[in-house]
Amino acid sequence: MHASNSVEASLLHPRQVLLGSQAGIVQLPVCDHYSGVEARMRKSLQLQADMTQEFGTCVFDVTLDCEDGAPVGGEAEHAALVTELALRAAPEARVAVRVHPVDHPSFQADMATIAGQAGTRLSHIMVPKVESVADVLVAEQALLDAGAKDLSIHVLIESPAAVHRAFEIAAHPRVQSLSFGLMDFISAHGGAIPASAMTSQGQFNHPLVVRAKLDIASACHAHGKVPSHCVVTEFNDMAAMRAAAQRAAQELGCTRMWSIHPSQIRPILEAMAPDPAAIEVASEIVLAAYAAQWAPISHQGHLQDRASYRFYWQVLERAHSTGCSLPAEVQLFFKA
Repeated sequence: MHASNSVEASLLHPRQVLLGSQAGIVQLPVCDHYSGVEARMRKSLQLQADMTQEFGTCVFDVTLDCEDGAPVGGEAEHAALVTELALRAAPEARVAVRVHPVDHPSFQADMATIAGQAGTRLSHIMVPKVESVADVLVAEQALLDAGAKDLSIHVLIESPAAVHRAFEIAAHPRVQSLSFGLMDFISAHGGAIPASAMTSQGQFNHPLVVRAKLDIASACHAHGKVPSHCVVTEFNDMAAMRAAAQRAAQELGCTRMWSIHPSQIRPILEAMAPDPAAIEVASEIVLAAYAAQWAPISHQGHLQDRASYRFYWQVLERAHSTGCSLPAEVQLFFKA
Protein backbone atom coordinates (compact mmCIF):
# COMPACT_ATOMS: atom_id res chain seq x y z
CA MET A 1 0.00 0.00 0.00
CA HIS A 2 1.25 3.49 -0.80
CA ALA A 3 -1.26 5.61 1.11
CA SER A 4 0.98 8.64 1.19
CA ASN A 5 2.44 8.51 -2.32
CA SER A 6 -0.37 8.47 -4.90
CA VAL A 7 -3.22 10.73 -5.96
CA GLU A 8 -5.51 7.69 -6.06
CA ALA A 9 -4.63 6.82 -2.47
CA SER A 10 -5.27 10.37 -1.31
CA LEU A 11 -8.73 10.22 -2.86
CA LEU A 12 -9.38 7.04 -0.87
CA HIS A 13 -8.02 8.30 2.44
CA PRO A 14 -10.20 7.05 5.31
CA ARG A 15 -10.84 10.51 6.70
CA GLN A 16 -12.23 11.81 3.41
CA VAL A 17 -14.14 8.67 2.42
CA LEU A 18 -15.62 7.77 5.79
CA LEU A 19 -16.20 11.13 7.42
CA GLY A 20 -17.15 13.17 4.37
CA SER A 21 -18.59 16.46 5.58
CA GLN A 22 -17.52 15.43 9.08
CA ALA A 23 -13.86 15.40 8.04
CA GLY A 24 -13.52 18.79 9.67
CA ILE A 25 -14.50 17.48 13.10
CA VAL A 26 -12.13 18.95 15.66
CA GLN A 27 -9.23 16.70 16.64
CA LEU A 28 -7.38 17.64 19.84
CA PRO A 29 -4.89 15.96 22.18
CA VAL A 30 -6.82 14.01 24.83
CA CYS A 31 -5.16 15.76 27.77
CA ASP A 32 -5.24 19.47 28.61
CA HIS A 33 -2.66 20.26 31.29
CA TYR A 34 -3.07 23.45 33.35
CA SER A 35 -0.44 25.39 35.24
CA GLY A 36 -0.23 28.98 36.38
CA VAL A 37 2.90 29.37 38.50
CA GLU A 38 5.98 30.35 36.51
CA ALA A 39 8.19 27.44 37.55
CA ARG A 40 5.41 24.93 36.86
CA MET A 41 4.55 26.49 33.53
CA ARG A 42 8.16 26.17 32.40
CA LYS A 43 8.31 22.56 33.62
CA SER A 44 5.04 21.78 31.84
CA LEU A 45 6.38 23.05 28.52
CA GLN A 46 9.56 21.02 28.94
CA LEU A 47 7.54 17.92 29.83
CA GLN A 48 5.43 18.41 26.73
CA ALA A 49 8.56 18.58 24.57
CA ASP A 50 9.98 15.46 26.21
CA MET A 51 6.78 13.44 25.78
CA THR A 52 6.34 14.62 22.20
CA GLN A 53 9.74 13.13 21.45
CA GLU A 54 8.84 9.96 23.37
CA PHE A 55 5.49 9.35 21.63
CA GLY A 56 6.22 10.84 18.23
CA THR A 57 3.25 13.22 18.48
CA CYS A 58 2.07 15.94 20.84
CA VAL A 59 -0.09 14.02 23.32
CA PHE A 60 -1.20 16.88 25.57
CA ASP A 61 -1.81 20.60 25.46
CA VAL A 62 -0.24 22.99 27.94
CA THR A 63 -2.64 25.72 29.04
CA LEU A 64 -0.97 28.60 30.83
CA ASP A 65 -3.39 29.96 33.39
CA CYS A 66 -4.19 33.62 34.00
CA GLU A 67 -7.52 33.18 35.77
CA ASP A 68 -6.17 31.28 38.78
CA GLY A 69 -2.47 31.88 38.14
CA ALA A 70 -2.31 35.66 38.16
CA PRO A 71 -1.93 37.29 41.58
CA VAL A 72 -4.50 39.99 42.37
CA GLY A 73 -3.02 43.27 41.17
CA GLY A 74 -0.45 41.48 39.04
CA GLU A 75 -2.70 40.49 36.14
CA ALA A 76 -0.85 42.56 33.54
CA GLU A 77 2.55 41.19 34.55
CA HIS A 78 1.22 37.63 34.45
CA ALA A 79 -0.28 38.17 31.00
CA ALA A 80 3.12 39.39 29.81
CA LEU A 81 4.77 36.32 31.33
CA VAL A 82 2.51 33.77 29.66
CA THR A 83 2.90 35.65 26.37
CA GLU A 84 6.68 35.39 26.66
CA LEU A 85 6.49 31.68 27.48
CA ALA A 86 4.20 31.00 24.53
CA LEU A 87 6.46 32.87 22.14
CA ARG A 88 9.53 30.96 23.36
CA ALA A 89 7.90 27.53 23.14
CA ALA A 90 9.13 25.05 20.55
CA PRO A 91 7.53 25.35 17.08
CA GLU A 92 5.78 21.98 17.46
CA ALA A 93 4.44 22.80 20.95
CA ARG A 94 0.72 23.17 21.59
CA VAL A 95 0.32 26.07 24.00
CA ALA A 96 -2.90 27.74 25.09
CA VAL A 97 -3.83 30.38 27.65
CA ARG A 98 -6.79 30.61 29.99
CA VAL A 99 -7.69 34.29 30.26
CA HIS A 100 -9.98 35.94 32.80
CA PRO A 101 -13.78 35.77 32.31
CA VAL A 102 -15.30 38.26 29.88
CA ASP A 103 -16.76 40.35 32.72
CA HIS A 104 -13.45 40.60 34.61
CA PRO A 105 -11.65 43.97 34.51
CA SER A 106 -8.52 42.26 33.09
CA PHE A 107 -10.22 40.37 30.27
CA GLN A 108 -9.73 42.92 27.50
CA ALA A 109 -6.13 43.58 28.53
CA ASP A 110 -5.46 39.82 28.65
CA MET A 111 -6.74 39.39 25.11
CA ALA A 112 -4.93 42.45 23.76
CA THR A 113 -1.60 41.35 25.22
CA ILE A 114 -1.76 37.57 24.81
CA ALA A 115 -3.71 37.17 21.59
CA GLY A 116 -2.26 40.37 20.15
CA GLN A 117 1.37 39.33 20.62
CA ALA A 118 1.23 35.52 20.60
CA GLY A 119 -1.97 34.77 18.70
CA THR A 120 -0.16 33.03 15.84
CA ARG A 121 1.74 30.90 18.33
CA LEU A 122 -1.21 29.72 20.44
CA SER A 123 -3.37 26.66 19.77
CA HIS A 124 -6.41 28.33 21.36
CA ILE A 125 -7.71 30.67 24.04
CA MET A 126 -9.67 29.20 26.97
CA VAL A 127 -12.47 31.48 28.19
CA PRO A 128 -13.86 30.58 31.63
CA LYS A 129 -17.36 31.13 33.05
CA VAL A 130 -19.06 31.37 29.68
CA GLU A 131 -22.80 31.76 30.26
CA SER A 132 -24.13 32.16 26.73
CA VAL A 133 -23.27 32.71 23.07
CA ALA A 134 -23.13 36.43 23.90
CA ASP A 135 -20.00 35.78 25.96
CA VAL A 136 -18.48 33.88 23.04
CA LEU A 137 -19.20 36.84 20.79
CA VAL A 138 -17.44 39.15 23.24
CA ALA A 139 -14.40 36.87 23.20
CA GLU A 140 -14.49 36.60 19.42
CA GLN A 141 -14.56 40.38 19.03
CA ALA A 142 -11.66 40.73 21.43
CA LEU A 143 -9.66 38.31 19.27
CA LEU A 144 -10.53 40.26 16.15
CA ASP A 145 -9.52 43.51 17.84
CA ALA A 146 -6.20 41.89 18.79
CA GLY A 147 -5.58 40.77 15.21
CA ALA A 148 -6.03 37.06 16.05
CA LYS A 149 -8.79 36.36 13.55
CA ASP A 150 -8.02 32.64 13.25
CA LEU A 151 -7.45 31.74 16.91
CA SER A 152 -9.90 29.15 18.25
CA ILE A 153 -11.89 29.50 21.45
CA HIS A 154 -12.39 26.86 24.14
CA VAL A 155 -15.04 27.54 26.74
CA LEU A 156 -15.55 26.50 30.33
CA ILE A 157 -19.17 25.75 31.31
CA GLU A 158 -19.62 26.34 35.03
CA SER A 159 -23.29 27.02 35.82
CA PRO A 160 -26.71 25.40 35.33
CA ALA A 161 -27.74 28.19 32.95
CA ALA A 162 -24.62 27.66 30.84
CA VAL A 163 -25.29 23.91 30.68
CA HIS A 164 -28.81 24.73 29.45
CA ARG A 165 -27.25 26.74 26.59
CA ALA A 166 -24.49 24.23 25.80
CA PHE A 167 -25.88 23.30 22.38
CA GLU A 168 -26.02 26.94 21.29
CA ILE A 169 -22.51 27.57 22.57
CA ALA A 170 -21.09 24.45 20.90
CA ALA A 171 -22.68 25.50 17.59
CA HIS A 172 -20.57 28.65 17.35
CA PRO A 173 -17.97 28.08 14.59
CA ARG A 174 -15.09 29.63 16.57
CA VAL A 175 -15.64 27.25 19.52
CA GLN A 176 -13.56 24.06 19.44
CA SER A 177 -14.19 22.51 22.84
CA LEU A 178 -16.44 22.72 25.90
CA SER A 179 -15.06 21.90 29.34
CA PHE A 180 -17.04 21.31 32.52
CA GLY A 181 -16.23 23.33 35.64
CA LEU A 182 -17.19 20.92 38.41
CA MET A 183 -16.65 22.96 41.55
CA ASP A 184 -18.18 26.19 40.28
CA PHE A 185 -21.13 24.23 38.93
CA ILE A 186 -21.75 22.68 42.35
CA SER A 187 -21.28 25.99 44.13
CA ALA A 188 -23.88 27.56 41.83
CA HIS A 189 -26.54 25.30 43.36
CA GLY A 190 -26.51 27.09 46.72
CA GLY A 191 -25.80 24.02 48.81
CA ALA A 192 -28.33 21.77 47.03
CA ILE A 193 -25.52 19.48 45.85
CA PRO A 194 -23.30 18.07 48.63
CA ALA A 195 -19.54 18.55 48.78
CA SER A 196 -19.08 14.81 48.20
CA ALA A 197 -20.04 15.43 44.56
CA MET A 198 -16.72 17.26 44.09
CA THR A 199 -14.70 14.09 44.73
CA SER A 200 -13.33 11.78 42.06
CA GLN A 201 -16.03 9.19 42.80
CA GLY A 202 -18.90 11.41 43.92
CA GLN A 203 -18.94 13.45 40.72
CA PHE A 204 -20.01 10.33 38.83
CA ASN A 205 -22.86 9.56 41.21
CA HIS A 206 -24.84 12.76 41.70
CA PRO A 207 -27.61 12.96 39.05
CA LEU A 208 -27.39 16.72 38.48
CA VAL A 209 -23.64 16.58 37.93
CA VAL A 210 -23.83 13.56 35.64
CA ARG A 211 -26.65 15.11 33.65
CA ALA A 212 -24.63 18.30 33.14
CA LYS A 213 -21.64 16.33 31.88
CA LEU A 214 -23.82 14.33 29.50
CA ASP A 215 -25.50 17.48 28.16
CA ILE A 216 -22.12 19.05 27.46
CA ALA A 217 -20.82 15.89 25.77
CA SER A 218 -23.97 15.58 23.67
CA ALA A 219 -23.77 19.24 22.62
CA CYS A 220 -20.18 18.80 21.52
CA HIS A 221 -20.79 15.62 19.56
CA ALA A 222 -23.82 17.21 17.87
CA HIS A 223 -21.60 19.95 16.45
CA GLY A 224 -18.29 18.14 15.88
CA LYS A 225 -16.60 19.71 18.91
CA VAL A 226 -14.57 18.17 21.76
CA PRO A 227 -16.12 17.52 25.21
CA SER A 228 -13.46 17.88 27.91
CA HIS A 229 -13.93 16.35 31.34
CA CYS A 230 -13.18 18.26 34.52
CA VAL A 231 -10.39 17.98 37.06
CA VAL A 232 -9.72 15.35 39.67
CA THR A 233 -8.42 17.22 42.71
CA GLU A 234 -6.96 14.15 44.44
CA PHE A 235 -3.81 14.44 42.33
CA ASN A 236 -1.78 12.06 44.51
CA ASP A 237 -4.31 9.23 44.12
CA MET A 238 -3.43 7.64 40.80
CA ALA A 239 -6.03 4.88 41.15
CA ALA A 240 -8.76 7.50 41.57
CA MET A 241 -7.37 9.50 38.66
CA ARG A 242 -7.26 6.48 36.36
CA ALA A 243 -10.77 5.37 37.32
CA ALA A 244 -12.20 8.86 36.76
CA ALA A 245 -10.55 9.16 33.35
CA GLN A 246 -11.84 5.74 32.31
CA ARG A 247 -15.39 6.59 33.36
CA ALA A 248 -15.22 9.96 31.62
CA ALA A 249 -14.20 8.26 28.39
CA GLN A 250 -16.29 5.11 28.51
CA GLU A 251 -19.50 6.29 30.20
CA LEU A 252 -19.79 9.99 29.43
CA GLY A 253 -18.39 10.28 25.93
CA CYS A 254 -15.61 12.69 26.87
CA THR A 255 -12.66 12.66 24.50
CA ARG A 256 -10.42 15.00 26.47
CA MET A 257 -9.69 15.67 30.15
CA TRP A 258 -8.02 18.26 32.34
CA SER A 259 -4.80 17.60 34.21
CA ILE A 260 -3.70 19.82 37.10
CA HIS A 261 -0.58 17.85 38.05
CA PRO A 262 2.07 16.21 35.83
CA SER A 263 1.37 12.84 37.44
CA GLN A 264 -2.15 12.91 35.97
CA ILE A 265 -1.10 13.14 32.34
CA ARG A 266 -0.13 9.52 31.69
CA PRO A 267 -3.23 8.05 33.41
CA ILE A 268 -5.38 10.27 31.19
CA LEU A 269 -3.52 9.12 28.08
CA GLU A 270 -3.92 5.49 29.11
CA ALA A 271 -7.62 5.85 29.87
CA MET A 272 -8.40 7.68 26.62
CA ALA A 273 -6.35 5.32 24.44
CA PRO A 274 -7.83 2.20 22.78
CA ASP A 275 -6.47 -1.07 24.13
CA PRO A 276 -4.08 -3.09 21.91
CA ALA A 277 -6.75 -5.64 20.97
CA ALA A 278 -9.07 -2.88 19.75
CA ILE A 279 -6.25 -1.33 17.72
CA GLU A 280 -5.46 -4.71 16.13
CA VAL A 281 -9.06 -5.30 15.06
CA ALA A 282 -9.48 -1.74 13.81
CA SER A 283 -6.26 -2.00 11.80
CA GLU A 284 -7.32 -5.27 10.17
CA ILE A 285 -10.74 -3.94 9.19
CA VAL A 286 -9.61 -0.54 7.92
CA LEU A 287 -6.76 -1.99 5.87
CA ALA A 288 -9.05 -4.65 4.36
CA ALA A 289 -11.65 -2.00 3.60
CA TYR A 290 -9.02 0.21 1.99
CA ALA A 291 -7.89 -2.69 -0.21
CA ALA A 292 -11.54 -3.23 -1.22
CA GLN A 293 -11.90 0.50 -2.01
CA TRP A 294 -14.34 0.80 0.89
CA ALA A 295 -16.83 -1.75 -0.45
CA PRO A 296 -18.39 -4.10 2.15
CA ILE A 297 -16.18 -6.93 3.42
CA SER A 298 -16.43 -9.94 5.70
CA HIS A 299 -14.17 -9.95 8.77
CA GLN A 300 -14.16 -12.97 11.04
CA GLY A 301 -17.63 -13.92 9.85
CA HIS A 302 -19.15 -10.46 10.34
CA LEU A 303 -20.26 -8.04 7.64
CA GLN A 304 -18.42 -4.72 7.76
CA ASP A 305 -19.35 -1.65 5.74
CA ARG A 306 -18.84 2.10 5.83
CA ALA A 307 -20.80 2.57 9.03
CA SER A 308 -18.48 0.26 10.92
CA TYR A 309 -15.43 1.44 8.97
CA ARG A 310 -16.11 4.91 10.32
CA PHE A 311 -16.06 3.61 13.89
CA TYR A 312 -12.84 1.64 13.43
CA TRP A 313 -11.12 4.54 11.69
CA GLN A 314 -11.93 6.74 14.67
CA VAL A 315 -10.38 4.09 16.93
CA LEU A 316 -7.18 4.43 14.92
CA GLU A 317 -7.31 8.23 15.08
CA ARG A 318 -7.60 8.03 18.85
CA ALA A 319 -4.72 5.55 18.98
CA HIS A 320 -2.55 7.91 16.95
CA SER A 321 -3.42 10.96 19.07
CA THR A 322 -2.52 9.12 22.27
CA GLY A 323 0.83 7.88 20.96
CA CYS A 324 -0.11 4.19 20.65
CA SER A 325 1.90 1.85 18.48
CA LEU A 326 0.30 1.32 15.07
CA PRO A 327 1.12 -1.07 12.21
CA ALA A 328 3.41 0.48 9.61
CA GLU A 329 0.70 0.41 6.91
CA VAL A 330 -1.71 2.26 9.19
CA GLN A 331 0.92 4.84 10.08
CA LEU A 332 1.04 5.85 6.41
CA PHE A 333 -2.49 7.20 6.66
CA PHE A 334 -1.31 9.71 9.23
CA LYS A 335 1.50 10.90 7.00
CA ALA A 336 -0.74 11.48 3.99
